[in-house]
Order: sequence, then structure tokens, then C-alpha cells
Amino acid sequence: MSRSRVLTVVLACVAALAVGPPTSAAAVTIDDPAQYVNPLVGTKPGGPDFGHGGGGGNTFPGAVAPFGMLQWSPDTVTHQHGGYHYDDNRIKGFSLTHLSGPGCSDFGNVPFMPTLGSSPVGYSTFSHANESTSPGYYSVAFDNGVRTELTSAPRSGIARFTYPAGQRASLSVDAAKAFNAAGGTITVGTNTLSGYTDGGGFCGAGNRYRLYFTVVFDQSFATTGVVGADGRVDETRRSITGESRGAVPTSPKTAAQQSDVDTKKAPAPEATTGDVAPFAAAAFVSFNATTVTARVGISFVSLDGARANATAELGSKSFDQARTDDRAAWNGILGRIAVGGGTDTQRRVLYTNLYHALLHPNVFSDLDGRYVGFDGQVHTVAAGRAQYANFSGWDVYRSQTQLIALLAPDRAADIAQSAVNQAAQGGYYDRWTVANGGTGVMNGDPLAIIVASMYAFGAKNFDAADGLRRMVAGSHDARERPGYAQYDAYGYVPVGTGNVWGTASTTLEYVSADFAVSQLAQRLGDTANHELYLRRAQNWRNLFESGNRYLQPRNTDTTFPSFSPTQQNEYVEGNAAHYTWLVPHNYRGLFDAMGGNAAVLPRLDTFFTELNAGPDKPYAYLGNEPTLNTPWAYAYAGAPYKTQDVVRRALTSVFKATPDGYVGNDDLGQMASWAVWAALGLYPQTPGRAELVLASPQFPAITISRGNGVTIEITAPNASDTVKYVQGLTVNGAASSRPWVPESFVTSGGTLAFTLGSSPNTGWGSAPSDAPPSFDVGPVPARTGAIGGLASKCVDVNQGATANGTAIQLYDCNSSAGQTWTLASDGSVRALGKCVDVAGSGRADGTRIQLWDCNGTGAQQWWPKAGGALVNPPSGKCLDVPNSNTANGTQLQLYTCNNTGAQTWRLP
Repeated sequence: MSRSRVLTVVLACVAALAVGPPTSAAAVTIDDPAQYVNPLVGTKPGGPDFGHGGGGGNTFPGAVAPFGMLQWSPDTVTHQHGGYHYDDNRIKGFSLTHLSGPGCSDFGNVPFMPTLGSSPVGYSTFSHANESTSPGYYSVAFDNGVRTELTSAPRSGIARFTYPAGQRASLSVDAAKAFNAAGGTITVGTNTLSGYTDGGGFCGAGNRYRLYFTVVFDQSFATTGVVGADGRVDETRRSITGESRGAVPTSPKTAAQQSDVDTKKAPAPEATTGDVAPFAAAAFVSFNATTVTARVGISFVSLDGARANATAELGSKSFDQARTDDRAAWNGILGRIAVGGGTDTQRRVLYTNLYHALLHPNVFSDLDGRYVGFDGQVHTVAAGRAQYANFSGWDVYRSQTQLIALLAPDRAADIAQSAVNQAAQGGYYDRWTVANGGTGVMNGDPLAIIVASMYAFGAKNFDAADGLRRMVAGSHDARERPGYAQYDAYGYVPVGTGNVWGTASTTLEYVSADFAVSQLAQRLGDTANHELYLRRAQNWRNLFESGNRYLQPRNTDTTFPSFSPTQQNEYVEGNAAHYTWLVPHNYRGLFDAMGGNAAVLPRLDTFFTELNAGPDKPYAYLGNEPTLNTPWAYAYAGAPYKTQDVVRRALTSVFKATPDGYVGNDDLGQMASWAVWAALGLYPQTPGRAELVLASPQFPAITISRGNGVTIEITAPNASDTVKYVQGLTVNGAASSRPWVPESFVTSGGTLAFTLGSSPNTGWGSAPSDAPPSFDVGPVPARTGAIGGLASKCVDVNQGATANGTAIQLYDCNSSAGQTWTLASDGSVRALGKCVDVAGSGRADGTRIQLWDCNGTGAQQWWPKAGGALVNPPSGKCLDVPNSNTANGTQLQLYTCNNTGAQTWRLP
């Protein structure tokens, strides 16, 4: 990769030694950040294969524009899901479409294969010494002397093939080959090829799409022919139609496929070496030239769209001009994060990960605004807008889409609108979408989180109200939320629920989605849905087993089955130890239920015994998504210095700037985005919100330009891989001990000036008031007083006793401690140091109400409703006076809500 361009930094305050925090941050600019990008990162396994898509990043090294529709890249005989395996020296073609980092395969459509002679070949060999790649450019010289160069625009690209003199220069282009089963048609002109291909089958799903392509060469063909499955060239024909079965094993990653299997035993995809020779529907042409240029346009709408895209984007540009323009486009968006100081290795890791985080979702509409919707119909976006496709929802909702919204809010608004359009045309938000179809892959309800989070980050130029309406409707739609009926009825998805992959993890994913819905509803003034979904967002408490303090699978009868922290049954691509931390919006509530910070900190310390332990151990698994939020959890428990340590250790050990630079799938930019946030020392922890939790910056100076006139300046004069501990911080010039910044900082911009050291400052950020916000359901501050009911009597603890199981009763008001109730911030109701509890987490009418140790479970949640009812959310039933009996000592019960006086309470 070329290093000819020079880093330039304008930085007044960066010094080699720490001299205390500057009073203001200095602007940083960087010329040609693309020079630090190595697209080969992730093409070689960097960690063990734990059965979740392999131990490599599954990226591709070819030419692509930012968020481009065209991803023109080489495919090796040994297959990784990005199409390219670094350790294989055999390339079987250069196909037009790819996904970067998935755990299953799709695309790989229409491979081009240059060769010598009169017969097509299955592959050619090469050496990495003869390979070069950088943003928007790929080049390789085969061992036979044929050189291929690729460059790209969003919907088009140019290839330059250079052949050795004196030999027949030939090329095959197959319209019916892809990574999965495909079909297609190709037609040969005088110097043109055109056709379409049909593909799909991501993760074994039923998604299908049609891609149109046109190719115009700068040379007329010397000979023409077509090649079918028999591999023979037929020079009498000018068109061919065919099909191929695909050669890539599928991995069952949908609820339907996984609901009845042990996920630990789900078959993992393996590299394959077969099916390199057969053709399906290929053109085979030759040229009387040593250098041939091919200009390609693609469209998911029509051949005319493909031609128009190429004409408008490429015009009469030469290959070199198109390459220059593509690099400029990359520098424009990569440069929105500019760093000063640091090492070459640090910059390579940062910008390579930023590059990978900005490949998806992909532009899907043509330049005229037309695109094929999820209803199969052609739609048109408004002028100046674009439709996007390929949402790796389960992965990217965690931090990749937030990074896009931080750096490009206008583009993020189009992406959010695209998700809403998918829901409008398809009827619901699918979890993982490819082209114009849903796949149902993975679990949860991630697109609701994506849309809400982008809005929170300021990407507001889309129909958010329609997006919210569809979120609410989709939360009661089995296509969007398998098991929703049970989730709505029980407050969790019980073990044994059909068509659900991992009932415990699915519950927690729905909980995060519910929180995001609540936040978007609040921003749009929908108070009813804000309150409803905020309450639903505490359903994690219904999985909390107060004995061992884990979030566990639960039976329909509310009992807990046998359990192990390392069990993978009822979890998705992880275990119970991983998912117990998946309450990113309410760590305070979770930590209090676990026994407080003193109990949580050693659990976190043990959890980070290993950073990428895989699913069989009770330790962090940072090579996969479910534990990505956990390093930042320390900041909520009064120990942000431990977040600073773990984040920096993970960044410098898990991520590298070499082909083996990922220990797990990049998943369309999610893992890459985590590394970018880690280098910035920031993280968007909470779904649907834009607060950022702090670690520490890896670079002495950082300028983030949001593309809308807002900038964030970060300085940390002596930052390094080891100088990582915050000693002090000023935010916009004012001293701060808070390890987080509010949403207003993200939307308005500002300065963060860190003083860092090589030893922990255990006091900074440790006060409870310093912790990042958690979002619970009770009043803040808590309210204390009597709770009145029938006959002007009060809710009372029998005889003021404090033993577990003491009856909660109706009694004459007497202002005693047993009648002094606190409505706590966690939604519980407390007296005498204990909580109002539904006996045995019961749901039947007549279940006793008792006093019990506060334990953070759903049995102790009470929702004050308008009109005076107190509802227990898991059961959906009300606090009730049996038979409206007003005699002193009448023990309260749980009962179907009926709006009677027996269920009307006067609260503090």
C-alpha cells in the first residue's frame, strides 16, 4: 500500500510530556488518511473459530466507494464469507458484490476472470508480493503475467486488465455464479456485455434479489462465445442463461432454524475448495490488445439503470481519474476523524477500522432515485436522498450505526428512512436484510434501535413518527418479534416458546429495543408509549434469579430450570455469563440487584480474566457482539479507571493492522466501529440515546468533524498505549469528574481535555453522582409517605415485622414505620428496609402480597397508573383488597385489574 503521501498535523498543544490539561483543544487536520488503511485486514483468521462464523474478520480487499453499491473484489478458491482468504494463492474471479465481515455468505455475483488462451480457467495463482490494495483500488498480477486493476464509484467501476504481449488476451464473465445458488443471463455485443443475475440465500434464508449489470470495453472483441456448465466455449452463440447451485455451506442463524437445536452444536461454516471449474452462464471473449479497460454499471432496478449509473458516475473518466476520485471520497469521510500524534501502527488500526465501519449499509437506489422495495415494486426516493440496503441489524445496532450518525448525520437520516421504508413496504422491521429482502437472521428487534439511535445522534431528517408507529406495531408482530405474545404476557420469553432462538437472549434483546422505542416516543411527544415501553424495558428483572444473581432462562410457570453460567442453551452466540451484562440502559438497576458496586466490581474483574474466551467460558468474548458493552460497565460501578484499562488492552491486543487483525467476524463494520470508539475513548452505551461513556483517548489530539458544522476536539497530550488512566478532565473548559458526556455535547460539539497518566487514579469518577445515567422507572428523587386505600385506611406491614413473608395488609393509618412507604427509583415500594413482593412471583388471582428482601426481581415492580391502580408489570395484575374487605389485617392480594375502589391507591 502506498505511503507516498505525508501526514500533516496542525497541533499547538501536543507535547511529549504531560504538563497538565490545556485550556482549550487545538484543531487537528490530516492529509490523506487513506494511506493508513489496509483493506486486507480481516482476510486471515486472527483467533479461534468458536463456531460463530469463523475466527477471521471475513472482510474483502477489493475496490469500493464509501457505502458503495459496487464492491468489486477478488474471490479465492478457499472461501471466507467476504470471499477472500489471505492464505490461499488462488483467485477464481473478481465479483461485483460483497458483504464485509458477515457470519454467512451472500453476493459474490458476476465474477470476471481474465486469462490467457482460448479456454476459460477455474482459477489463477498469485503472490501477495504482486498485490496492492487501498481505499478504492485493488491490483494483482497473476503468476501467468495477467494483471487486474479495479477501481470504483458508488454504483459503477472500472477494471483495467493488462496481458503479456504475444498471447491471446481473454476474459470470462459469468452471470449465473455467486457464493450461493444463483441464476442469470448474459448477452454479448460488439464491445459490450449485459445481463442480470438472481441471487440470495443468506444464512440459508429465502431472500432473493436481481442485479443488473452492463459492461463497456474500450476494445472491440476479437472473438466471442459463451460457456455453460459443460465448460466448453460455444463461439456460435451471443447469449446464455444458466443456474449454479452455489458452493458455500450455510449456517443456521434464523429463529426457525435454531429454535429446536442446541446453539452450541450449530454447524459452523468451513472453508471450501470445491466448485472452481464449472461455469453456469458465462461470456468468454478475447481482445487484440495488451491493455483492456472495462467500464461497469450495476443496478437492482434495470439494465437502463445500470447504464445510466455508469454514464453519470464515470462519464469519460480514465481509470486513473476514477481511482483518484474514489480515494478523494474516502479521504473526505475518513478525515472526519483527524488525529495528531500517535504511532503509525495506531493510525493504521484506527483508519483501517474506520474504513471497514463505513462500507455498509450500501447505497441501493439508482442515481435517478429508483429502487426495488421489499414489496417487489419500484419506488423513488425524494431528490437528493438515497435508499440504503444490507442491514446487519443484530450486530451494527450496538455502535456502528451510531458512528455513522456521529460522522455523517445526513447520510444516517437516509439510512434511517431506508429502514422505515423497508418496514413500510415489507410490513415489519426485519432483523437482517440483504438487498430488498429480509432474512430473519439472528434475533431481537435491532432495526428499531438503529432508527431510534440515529435520531438521538441528530439524524432527524426522516419520517421518525412513521418509524415509531411501525416499531410499536412490530413489537406485536411475530415476523418482527418471534415469541412476542409470550413476551407480552409474561414479561419474558419462556423456555420452550416455538420459533425463538435463545429465549433468554431474545428477552434481553427485546428489552433493549423497548428502551429505544421509549426514547424515540419521548422525543416525539408520545408520552403514553414512552411510559409503556420504558416499563417494558425493565423486563430484564423477570429473568433475574436473586439467588445466584444471573439473568437466566425461565419457565412458563415462573420457575427457573437448572442453570450454569457457561450454558449456551437459550442464549445466542454466547452464554449466561455474557448475557447477564446485557442491560446497557440500566446498569444501576442491574448492579443494585447484584448486590451493589462492591459485589459487581469483583464479578467484572473475573469476567475480564480473558478478553476473547469464546462461548465455553464465563469470561469476556470480545470477538463477538454480546459482550462489547461490558468494558464500559466499570464506569457505572465507580471504577472508570478499570474501563480505561480494559478498553485500551482490548484495543491493542484484539485488533491489529495486519491481515489477521480481527479475532472474529467484522459483521458489516460492527467490530471495526468498536475499535474506532475505543481509540476515541468514547462509547454509545445506551440504545436509543446519544450520551457517550468515556474511557481515554489513544491519541494526543483528535478532531471529530460531524459534517454539519459541529466539531468535537479532544486533547490528551501524552496519550499512548500505556498512558491511559485519566487523572483529570475538563469539558468545554470546566473541570469534570464524570466519565461520560451528555447528549447535548454530541449534538452541539465541544472540547474534552484529558490529563492522563500511567497509573490509575482510583478516585476520579468514583462518586455515585459521577456515574453515567441509568434509566429506571421509579421517581427521582424517591418519594416517601403513606399509601392510602379503602375506608381511608393504609397499606401496612403486619405488626411492623421485618421477617420475609410478613403480610402486607390494610390497617388503620397510624404513621408508623410499617406504614411509611418509599416509592424507590427502581420501581419498587419499600418499608422497613424491605420491599412489597408478590409471593412466589405468582400470577394467579389471590396471590398473597408480602414483605421480602429487596432483590431486583419483577415480583417487586409496581407501576402507578392513572386512576390510582398499582400494577405488577410481569403479571399485569393489580394490588387489591380481597372482596373490598376493610377490616384491619386484611392481607392484600394480586388480582385482575378491574378499576374498583379495592384497587385505587393514594400514593406519596
